[in-house]
Amino acid sequence: QVQLIESGGGLVQAGGSLRLSCAASGGTFSTNALGWFRRAPGKERDFVASITWLGSKYYAGSVKGRFTISRDNAKNTVYLKMNSLKPEDTAVYYCAARRTPSGAAIPSDYDYWGQGTQVTVSS
Repeated sequence: QVQLIESGGGLVQAGGSLRLSCAASGGTFSTNALGWFRRAPGKERDFVASITWLGSKYYAGSVKGRFTISRDNAKNTVYLKMNSLKPEDTAVYYCAARRTPSGAAIPSDYDYWGQGTQVTVSS
């Protein structure tokens, strides 16, 4: 059974940094696309970033230049480094995995999901 487990969330002041991790088990994801999404209170789940199996990266406009997605296939782990955090980045962050190698920005294109980790940015 595939499981994705996020960690690294927490409370940080505006301008600070956090690094989220997502460890996958129950399968090998070296040839799968991986992504991060977030859901702010009262809003839909939004795309944050994705990375293909070859390492191509895609970002939402709101995080481009501040967030960096990366993966370590040997550890079956995907990361999201978040710098220059803003209060509007406050949300539950979810990692997701696709069965295919190509990236995607739509939640329904992903097959596996983590339980989410809370990120709160104070002003």
